Amino acid sequence: MPQIHPTALVSPEAELDDDVSVGPFSVIEGPVQLAAGVKVAGHVSISGRTRIGEGSSIGWGSIVGIDPQDLSFDSSCTSGVVIGPRNTLREYVTIHRGSKSGSDTVMGEGNFLMTGVHLAHDVRLGDNNILANNVLLGGHVHVGNKAFLGGTACFHQFVKVGDLAMVQGLTAVSQDVPPYCIAYGINQLAGLNSVGLKRAGLTADERAAIKRAYQLVFHPLKRRHEALAEAAELDWPACAKSFIEAVSSPSKKGVMSP
Repeated sequence: MPQIHPTALVSPEAELDDDVSVGPFSVIEGPVQLAAGVKVAGHVSISGRTRIGEGSSIGWGSIVGIDPQDLSFDSSCTSGVVIGPRNTLREYVTIHRGSKSGSDTVMGEGNFLMTGVHLAHDVRLGDNNILANNVLLGGHVHVGNKAFLGGTACFHQFVKVGDLAMVQGLTAVSQDVPPYCIAYGINQLAGLNSVGLKRAGLTADERAAIKRAYQLVFHPLKRRHEALAEAAELDWPACAKSFIEAVSSPSKKGVMSP
C-alpha cells in the first residue's frame, strides 16, 4: 500500500501506485495519478488532472495542478499537468495546469527544478534541464533539452529556449534563445555554450559546424534574412541544422542577437 502520513488528505479519485509516499499535511485532490516510486514531501498540494511519472520527487510546499494565472481562464475547463519520470522538484515549486480545455502543462523526464521555480500554464519543458532557484517561465514557454537556466531568470510568455542553451542568472528573456547559445542581461547573446557542447558529447566536427553556422547567421555585415538564405544553400550536420531552423522559425517574439 502507499505510505500516506496520517495528517495527509488523499481524494478517493486519486490513483497512487503501491510504493508512493505522501508526507505530512499534503493534499492530493481530484483524479491525480502518481506512478511507482513517486515521493511527495510535506505540505504539498497536487490537484486536478495531474499525472506524475515514476521515480519523481515533489518537494516540500510545492503546488502542482492549480488554475493558471490567466484572467480569461474558465475554471470549469478540463486541463491538466503531465510530469514525466525521474523529475526532481525541490521546495515551493509551482506548476499551473493548461489554460484551455484539453491542454496540459508538460514536463519531460530527468529535469531538476530548484527552490521556487514556477512553470505557468501550457509550458513545455523537455528532458534533463536544470532550472536554478526562482526561475520563472511564463505561459506557453517552450524549453528544449539539457538547458541550464540560472537563478531568478525570467522568461516572457511564448518564448522558446533551445537545446543545450545556458541562461545566466538574473537574465530577462522576452525573445527566443537559440540552441547551444548563452544568454545574459536583457535579450543578449554572449556566444556559444562551448563547454556545454563538449560535455554533451558533440564531436569536434559537430561543434565546428555549429560555430560556423553561428558566425554566418549572426554575421555583423549581413542582413539576417540574407545570412539565413545563404545558410540554407549549404550542407550542414543535423546539430547545425537545428540551430539554423530555430533562428529561421522563431516564436512571434523574435530571436535574440549577439
